Amino acid sequence: MPLWIDTHCHLDAPELAHDIDVVRALAAERGVRLCVLPAVAADHFEGARALAHRLGDAYALGIHPLFVAHAQEGDLERLDAALTQWRDDPRLVAVGEIGLDFFVPALQRPPLRERQLHFFRAQLKLARKHQLPVLLHTRRSVDAVRQSLRQIEVPGGIAHAFNGSRQQADHFVAMGFKLGFGGAATFDRARQLRLLAREMPAACLVLETDAPDMPPHWLYRTAEQRADGQPQGRNTPAELPRIAQCVADLRSLPLEALQRIAWDNAISAMPRLEGLLSSQ
Repeated sequence: MPLWIDTHCHLDAPELAHDIDVVRALAAERGVRLCVLPAVAADHFEGARALAHRLGDAYALGIHPLFVAHAQEGDLERLDAALTQWRDDPRLVAVGEIGLDFFVPALQRPPLRERQLHFFRAQLKLARKHQLPVLLHTRRSVDAVRQSLRQIEVPGGIAHAFNGSRQQADHFVAMGFKLGFGGAATFDRARQLRLLAREMPAACLVLETDAPDMPPHWLYRTAEQRADGQPQGRNTPAELPRIAQCVADLRSLPLEALQRIAWDNAISAMPRLEGLLSSQ
């Protein structure tokens, strides 16, 4: 059975809390060897770390753009302190989830647009200081994220849930970043994204679920379906092998070949994973 790395899943989310051990065990049964848990706020740092240790997974620390509105300046100091305190922890593999979000209307306008940019740039500087890769949030903000990366160089990382143009994708790859593909690539209507999943160089592709968010098509229910009583399926890391099969089909690859590509790319994006995996 192929073994997988879920490069981005929020196992500390409330939606998964009541049966997280069952959730993780099912993913392991399906071949998910390791999950990377990105924190989203300073108050979540310790919880994400503790859960990663308990489940045998990895974690990243950062302040998500959707949480910036309620973040304090001191949270950046808390991030720096946490990265310093746990710098020798092999399960700490990146700074994330960080980035910009211009999809939510309030986040597109001042003052939150500028506040997002301030927190993002500060966290890029911390990633550079601590020599860690970054897990990037780029929803409707690919060019703005890339502009900051040109000014503040970091040790690579992953553009999580990438959904930009081919030109934008090529720019990220040229800067040394991998592109994360997950449940969104399973939808037939996601033509541009599926084209990227099919045609981008193999060396830039990693896999993720973003659980419990971004469900694949077999779990998704429209608002109308939900109103009719059909429950939304719950996305978990156990869906990663099936998502991988969709990507393998798009690329006309055997599943085992895609597994080797995605595995090697995940380690390339987050080098600490190699030592962690070899010790397990």
